[in-house]
Amino acid sequence: MQSTAIKLDTLNPGVRNYISDLEKEANEYKIKYLELKERYDLLVYKKYARSAEELSNSGQQPLFAEEAEQTIQAEPETETQKIKSYTRKKPGRKPIDPNIPRVEEIIDIPESEKICACGAQMSKIGEETSEKVEIIPQSIFVVKTIRPKYACRCCEGTEDEEKPTVRIAPPPPVIIPRSIASASLLSYVMIQKYQDHLPFYRQEIQFQRIGIEISRQDMSNWQQQVYEKLLPLFNLMKKTVKSGPVIQMDETTVQVMGEEGRKDTQKSYMWLARGGPPEKTVVLYEYRKTRNAYHARDFLEGYKGYLQTDGYEGYDAAVRESPGIIHVGCFAHARRKFFEASKSTKTPQSAEEGIKHIRKLYELETALRNENLDENKFLQKRKELAEPILAAFRSWLEKRANELLPSALLGKAVAYTLKQWDKLIAYLESPYLTPDNNACENAIRPFVLGRKNWLFNKSPKGAESSCGMYSLIETAKQNGIEPLKYLRVLFEKTPIANSPEDWETLLPWNIFNS
Repeated sequence: MQSTAIKLDTLNPGVRNYISDLEKEANEYKIKYLELKERYDLLVYKKYARSAEELSNSGQQPLFAEEAEQTIQAEPETETQKIKSYTRKKPGRKPIDPNIPRVEEIIDIPESEKICACGAQMSKIGEETSEKVEIIPQSIFVVKTIRPKYACRCCEGTEDEEKPTVRIAPPPPVIIPRSIASASLLSYVMIQKYQDHLPFYRQEIQFQRIGIEISRQDMSNWQQQVYEKLLPLFNLMKKTVKSGPVIQMDETTVQVMGEEGRKDTQKSYMWLARGGPPEKTVVLYEYRKTRNAYHARDFLEGYKGYLQTDGYEGYDAAVRESPGIIHVGCFAHARRKFFEASKSTKTPQSAEEGIKHIRKLYELETALRNENLDENKFLQKRKELAEPILAAFRSWLEKRANELLPSALLGKAVAYTLKQWDKLIAYLESPYLTPDNNACENAIRPFVLGRKNWLFNKSPKGAESSCGMYSLIETAKQNGIEPLKYLRVLFEKTPIANSPEDWETLLPWNIFNS
């Protein structure tokens, strides 16, 4: 049988060029197909798999694979290894917090049954106890303030013209005058929405259930009035953010209705900055219409120190115009790109190799932090031990960069990491820096969770005041203070704050000492 293969060099140039173009086009379609398949596989993984960025044990053999059977039949000799012992948790229900008040209920047998058949009085030899949690639904009460009035029936005040005819005690200062909202009610409403993610319309229904009418519009108005009263405090918080050695920044989308010159469907942004002295951490939210770099530049005006962010190029532009700022990257974002690449390919080992390099840096960071070294010793030891890990990682990245398609997810992960390299390794220069920006991302997460419930802000003013409430709550949490307790005391003391010194005492780390 004769071969029907055609040699290209026997064809005329026009046909050869045509075939070459077809091969090139087929290769482009193949590359495009692989790109789309990677994206599809990643979307399927994100939709149905666990969200935690954990590596699968890709080296594990299938249960019924031929290789596994062979391994069982001819198990090689292995060295014994001593395994560290561990403490097993006691099975059963966790005990109820002993600080919760107890009400004792004694269930005893009748007196007649405490007499033995022999006629003797039976003695108590012990008891059995059990505990159940009781709950009383939320209740509400009204504090009625009574201020008696006094007047003279004899002279009707004519004998003492320097004082008013009718005398009455002044009303106590409150954060919202001529309102039914007390400090406790205001703090409860704000915590319900901005910590427990319960929109005002749902709170309105809850209040109706316990017998009081408080409309969502009332709560919205209260929020705005509280925010405006606290503007001096927010300015002080912004100043405190810039007073520390490190600022971490992030941003996320928000939908705001009624923005001038913009459609209601357009996305706006919540910017977040986390910084301040290590023992006085502030988390500050700010609403802006866009994601433009000048928002970050304006916020950072006058600041000198480290700025840690993800790879958004807007921060690069802001830093270029802000001398005195050293830009630091985030290894968590680099790791995430390798993780996504590992979940969209049939051969995830290469992407997981990149993750393993990054993991070594985190393990080193954790170990050194646990040693409680002084700052200079910590910096020296971290740099000394991290440099070999980074050198090996950089060598691996450069090797893989020459082997991968730039459009593939793994190629993009490698390119991103190499592009960010100088910023990624900058964390080695300060003991206040960590390999990632996760503390800032964790602070912005409550906003993202709340957004799923209330969906949008009805006005730019509402977006601004919601930023203020989130800032107060998250700053309290960062300083180990229960937000509900902080807001209640803050709202009680705000009416008597007049000077900068007064506002200084209302910061979370000062308020319970004043």
